[in-house]
Amino acid sequence: MVFSSLVFLFAFLAIYLGVYFAVPDHLKNPVLLAASLIFYAWGGPQFLLLLVGETAVSWFAGLRIARASTKRIRTFWLVIDLVVLLGLLAYFKYATWILGDIQGLFGVPEVVPDIVLPIGISFYTFQLISYVADVYAGQVEAQPKCWKLLLYSSMFFQCIAGPIVRYDTVAADIDHRRVTQADVYLGIRRFCIGLAKKAVLANGCASVADTLLPIGTDGIFTQVAAGLWLGMLFYMLQIYFDFSAYSDMAIGLGRMIGFRFLENFNYPYACTSVQDFWRRWHISLSTFFRDYVYIPLGGSRCAPALIVRNMAVVWFLTGLWHGASWNYILWGLYYLVFLLFERFVLKGRIPRAAGHVYSLVVVFFGWVLFKFENSAELMAVLGGMFGLTGNGLMSMEVSTLLLQNVFFLAFCLIACTSVGKSLHGRFFQAAKGNPRLFGLFNVTEFATPIALLLLSTIALAGASYNPFIYFQF
Repeated sequence: MVFSSLVFLFAFLAIYLGVYFAVPDHLKNPVLLAASLIFYAWGGPQFLLLLVGETAVSWFAGLRIARASTKRIRTFWLVIDLVVLLGLLAYFKYATWILGDIQGLFGVPEVVPDIVLPIGISFYTFQLISYVADVYAGQVEAQPKCWKLLLYSSMFFQCIAGPIVRYDTVAADIDHRRVTQADVYLGIRRFCIGLAKKAVLANGCASVADTLLPIGTDGIFTQVAAGLWLGMLFYMLQIYFDFSAYSDMAIGLGRMIGFRFLENFNYPYACTSVQDFWRRWHISLSTFFRDYVYIPLGGSRCAPALIVRNMAVVWFLTGLWHGASWNYILWGLYYLVFLLFERFVLKGRIPRAAGHVYSLVVVFFGWVLFKFENSAELMAVLGGMFGLTGNGLMSMEVSTLLLQNVFFLAFCLIACTSVGKSLHGRFFQAAKGNPRLFGLFNVTEFATPIALLLLSTIALAGASYNPFIYFQF
């Protein structure tokens, strides 16, 4: 089950919210935990045992660390937790890929097992690691009740697709949280914005990108240059709307019941450097690697050669985290090159406008590396973009598709900037001194979530629905 499904919206979420707000305060956490476990089990009940088991290991390790009398004992339990959690992550996520490569090189093993990847394992594994590491560092107190740590690791808001929530940001809210009417409204509004991002924008961009970039078919090798560029532009927009939409919905769902998650995306395509992009993109993942890998290795307070080593480790792991394929590792190391270039060569001396163009070009080609796991398809796309495949510049199909989606594309380009947020803020400031305008502002605030929910429902109900269909040429 995913957030952007009619079953989730009108069955699971409706029932959950109705029960949650109906029960007394002391039953709200049990209701949330039950809903989270049901939500997770929906995609594979056998993996619920893995989630519960990993949480139990981390809970026990956290208590042992908190009660340890020496640093050696604390370190022992930290290592035990890391070995168990990272070992399970490596087995489920990377064993098939590694054994497949070994088989390709040496012919063994004869059969590569097809290991099913548990939903959300990367997210809840990193959350539990951060919890135990923070207990080890003395930054949080160990949770004495296992079921409350399970509540933290399994909250359906973010267990499946993030953001990676640090325990210290929700520890107080687990036991003591207050919800106002403003919280409920802002949570609903944020959720509906994220839902529309996914159902209308991300899915719409994906439809165009998949048409222009038909992975796994001969069409990817015969596509004209304009089709490849346009397809990757739509994919670039799709992946932002996809990732940020789930973060928006998680933040909104949490806000409805009193959890305040940190922002995870901050208009990354407004970046003025590659480093700035990663300060804005998937912030919870970047801060995880910074706090639990980069800084423990020595961070930037060491010799240049060690800084390079520390950054290389982080970006190798960043690529590896995203998927079990060499293209993801290449994608991570690709960013390493540009981050080192900015750190040791550019040193912030590039003008802001030029930095914006440069960083978007870097990010654009980064998504090309990210999208294509097959090396032959990757090289065909890169070569075709620059006319090296002899497929031509433009075709009737591509020009027609562009004309059909030109307004949709324009809206998406605007939607990934802060223009909407800025206009909303200006409208509010102007309305504060004008009673009639303030009334109009309140009406639009009330109507916005309803309109977005209705639009998203229509989009989800119609597989090929395009909200800009009436504005096509």
